[in-house]
Amino acid sequence: MATVLRMPEVAAAATEAVLTEWLLAEGATFSAGDALATVETEKALVDIEADSDGTLLKLLVPGGQLTDVGAPIAVLAAVGEEITDLGAILGDLGIDQDPESGAPVMADVEAPVVEEGRTPLVEEGRSPVSKPNPVGRIFSSPLARKIAKDAGLALEDIPGTGPRNRVLRRDVEAALAARITEAAAPLVEEGRSPVSKPTPATTSASTSTGYDEIPHTRLREAIAARLQQSKREAPHFYLRATIRADRLVALRSEINEGADVRISLNDLVLKAVAGAHLAVPEMNATWTDDAVRRPHSVDIAVAVATERGLVTPVVRDVPSLTVRALAAKVQDLATRARDGKLKQDELEGGTISVTNLGMYAVEDFAAIINPPHAAILAVGAVRDEPVVQDGQLVVGKTLKVTLSVDHRPVDGVVAAQWLKAFVDLLEHPARALA
Repeated sequence: MATVLRMPEVAAAATEAVLTEWLLAEGATFSAGDALATVETEKALVDIEADSDGTLLKLLVPGGQLTDVGAPIAVLAAVGEEITDLGAILGDLGIDQDPESGAPVMADVEAPVVEEGRTPLVEEGRSPVSKPNPVGRIFSSPLARKIAKDAGLALEDIPGTGPRNRVLRRDVEAALAARITEAAAPLVEEGRSPVSKPTPATTSASTSTGYDEIPHTRLREAIAARLQQSKREAPHFYLRATIRADRLVALRSEINEGADVRISLNDLVLKAVAGAHLAVPEMNATWTDDAVRRPHSVDIAVAVATERGLVTPVVRDVPSLTVRALAAKVQDLATRARDGKLKQDELEGGTISVTNLGMYAVEDFAAIINPPHAAILAVGAVRDEPVVQDGQLVVGKTLKVTLSVDHRPVDGVVAAQWLKAFVDLLEHPARALA
């Protein structure tokens, strides 16, 4: 029996995603677990996998199109199923086509109930955006709801032009444009010029005001939302330490002599973080509304700067990896992060992030926790500084770190114990590799 394949919610709270490409052509057969299409979210690429064997009967959304979560994107048929009337099947599945764009939409929506004695707005000669839509339940696409909410528009005030009066994105944009026009009308009547606002889809340079406006990317919006959530909800506290890094630098140089895969100081930092988590397992935690969750493995997120923004791929089971295997894994994740080829599951999990600005000669900084992690470790640059050794003032290599901690799942004493263990491992780095 034919079924509808819908755009999945590939990332938490996502309302839309880009269907990057179809991996199979119409009429192709597939097995359970095969990848049918690739979807792009704010941070990653995700494959849509088949739940069972079947045939890709009809593609409803082309590759490269932004699509609402839950919208139909294809029709699947069972293996060997005879299809004689595709149009009838689409109708039986409740799929109509948008009269404007030709995009598929579900037709299982109810027409609005017009109050008795009222006539259509057009017959009354009034603007469609000036009258509430008298319905008990407003049917709309997820993207239309998001745009309306961001713009402060009530869906019941927006007449839908989709099948059976469903409110679509274009309806919300039309209502928003009408509101801007109405707001500007008094200024025109008074002989003043209304201030125009650049659309989010373009970059505008203003010579009169002396600034450029760069529209937000989807990744930048996602980063901003998560960091704002973190600072609003997670009570941060900070612990700082200065580490003697002479042995750390020497060990790295020794390991890299003649090696094909070169390790970085950050790789050794990751091994020390994993060792500290094993020594103080209470730090390996995340906060949920119902409980403190403590994973059975030590997974660590690594901050990677890309042209699109900052992403934090997660390295799984770090204690089980040799330092060379860890270095190769981090390099692979960083390369694919910059190319936009990470999978969604590679961005999920972990309880702590590591962010390093030492390569930019930053000595010391504090970072914002990446929710739902319990902590983030900010690592600065290794510097030559005067230190006291055996009662004598000498030049030594130092490294400053700042641990930002969510006070909900982790107490101050636990964080202090963790930082002590971490410092000890970095000052005796051979222990971190044991």
